[in-house]
Amino acid sequence: MPEHVGSLLGLICLFQIKHMFADFYLQTPKMLSGRGEYFHAGRAQHAGVHALGSILAFVIMGAPVGFILIVCALEWIAHFNIDYGKACYSEKKCLSPNMATFWRAMGTDQALHQLTYLAMAAAWVYFVAA
Repeated sequence: MPEHVGSLLGLICLFQIKHMFADFYLQTPKMLSGRGEYFHAGRAQHAGVHALGSILAFVIMGAPVGFILIVCALEWIAHFNIDYGKACYSEKKCLSPNMATFWRAMGTDQALHQLTYLAMAAAWVYFVAA
């Protein structure tokens, strides 16, 4: 396998591990409550946990500091707004885990986060690994 392909897969793997912990293990009650409010400190903290995890992934991959700061700030904005959209939709529809629509909303949310990671990985390939 070419080295750059292995590095790209390694970066994506780091993003997946980070996402699992940030989205499913490290959320606090503050992060989970009141999410339908736009300026929500808990959602900001949650997006910050994601950004910090991505900073760590990029540091492991040897990305330059300027690149890391720009891409991770953009990830924070994307993650914050993706989660806000899901929260608003879920509250508007009064969704609960026993409803198929809840899982479609969850799946859409997760897919948008994964697409964010693909964009971040593409930026890394274009600006750093090339």
